[in-house]
This record gives sequence, structure tokens and C-alpha cells, in this order.
Amino acid sequence: MELKNQTAVSEFHLLGLTDNYKLLPLIFAMFLSMYLITVLGNLLIIMAISFGSQLHTPMYLFLSILSINDICYSTVTIPKMLVNIQAHDDSISYIECLSQICFLSIFGGMENFLLAVMAYDRYVAICKPLRYTVIMNPICCVLMVLFSLFFSIMDALLHSLMVLRLSFCTDLEIPHFFCELAQIIKLACSDTFLNNFFIFVAAFVFVGGPVCGIVFSYIYIVSSVSRMSSGGKHRAFSTCASHLSVVSLFYGTGFGVYLSSAMTDSLRNTAMASVMYSVVPPLLNPLIYSLRNREMKEALRKLLGRLIYLI
Repeated sequence: MELKNQTAVSEFHLLGLTDNYKLLPLIFAMFLSMYLITVLGNLLIIMAISFGSQLHTPMYLFLSILSINDICYSTVTIPKMLVNIQAHDDSISYIECLSQICFLSIFGGMENFLLAVMAYDRYVAICKPLRYTVIMNPICCVLMVLFSLFFSIMDALLHSLMVLRLSFCTDLEIPHFFCELAQIIKLACSDTFLNNFFIFVAAFVFVGGPVCGIVFSYIYIVSSVSRMSSGGKHRAFSTCASHLSVVSLFYGTGFGVYLSSAMTDSLRNTAMASVMYSVVPPLLNPLIYSLRNREMKEALRKLLGRLIYLI
């Protein structure tokens, strides 16, 4: 496969969410607020887990890594959008665009794998409680995180290398507020069959695999919980409620964007829908875990007490 050098392509143009310039200050304020809330909320989760000795367990280790990943995921897209709005400049360089595609694939894939790892953790905790500390030992937890990162990087490199082989026409306008892989492929003048084929294969392997892991984990969890007493059922489902909510949010928004893209010809509507999977999950994940988890609420209360005392 021959890679074509893209020296002729210097930049793309991000058209954003609207053509109405009067709405840009509102969009700037809205996205700045969401970004700050995302960073602050996830930082509070990380600090609460770090300072709360009772939270030094595999489940909360994975949650802290998920929070770090959510901060990184939002940082890839939103700051560039805010800078462009403030500077009244919709351009993004070819290197920046390729970097966005690469890092979005890494952090999006990492979230996908982490949710599967967290589902496995809940499966072991509920279905094999006596062997939990043996199976979910620190080395195993670290290896699962490292393997998640490794597969995410492999997926991202695959997409990035496939974009490098494309040549582009003069129309370099992207109807989004970030460089989305599917939109970049649509701008290409060269044959994109291999790109679309590898996207399908990567989705089947790197998305389908974790999804199957989550589904099978909860099949075994439900089967095991059905044999418990009513009190045991309540405790078991309470430990899974936050994770299930985050899984539903992440995959639900992604599936919703896919449906909206398939059912509408409006690129603006697709761009608006993309906000749901790129901005909303990292924003709401800390809220979900802090509101639906008693231990997390207690740790956050103690952390806020310490911070107020220091101030």
C-alpha cells in the first residue's frame, strides 16, 4: 500500500455548529462552562479516590483512570474550538487535524475498553466474591489498563496511517467543531474503500469485543444475583448501577449519533448530534458516580471539607 505525502494540504476549515455569528458568544460560553465542569468534576473524583483510603480498590482505580481519560478526551477538541471562536478563525492545520483524529481514537477506545474492564471487575466481585482479591490483584489490574491503552493506541495508529494515504481536493471544509474521521474521509479525492473497510473491521474488533465482554459479564451477574436474597440483590445492583448508567450514556449517545447520521442529510444536525458523544459523557460521568455511589459521596464530602478548611 503506497502512502501519499500530503504536502499540498496545509489546513482544513472547521465550520462548527452554526453559521449564525450572533450565536458564537453563547456557544463559547456554553462550551467553556461544560469544559470547566468536566475538568473540575473529574479532578474531584480523582482527588477523592486518591485521599480516600477506603476507595483504594480495583473498582475505584479504574474509575480514577476513567476520569483522567475523560479529561483528556474533552481537552482534545473543546479548547481548539474555543480558541477558534475567540480568534474568529475556523482553520486547523493538517497536523493538528491528524493529531485530533489520533488522540480521539486513543481516548475513545480507552473509554470503551475501561468500561469492559469495569464490567469484568463487577462480575468477579459479585459472582466470585471469595476469589476477588486473588483475581483482581494489583498486577492484574495494571495489566488490564496497559492492555486497554495498547489496543487503543493500535486502533488510533491504524486510522491515522490510513488517513495519511489519502489525497484531498480543494474543498476542505469540515461541518464539525473537530476533525471527525468519517468527515475527513468524505473530503478525500482518492479511493476510500480501504479506509471504510478498516473502520468497519476496527469497529467490529475494538468496539464489538468490549461490548460483548460487558454483555456477557452482566448476563452472568444477573444469573448470579437471581439466586441471592432480596438484601443481596439490592447490594449487588447498587454496585452496578453507576457503571450501567455510564455504559448506557456512552454507547447510547454513540448509537444515537450513528442513527442521526443515517437518517438525516443535514451535516449541521450531525455535528450537533456529535456533541452528545464527544462532550456529554465526560461531563456527566462524575455526576453519575458521585450521586449513585454512597462511598463516593462520603469521600467527596470529606474532600470538600478538607478543601474548605484549607481555604
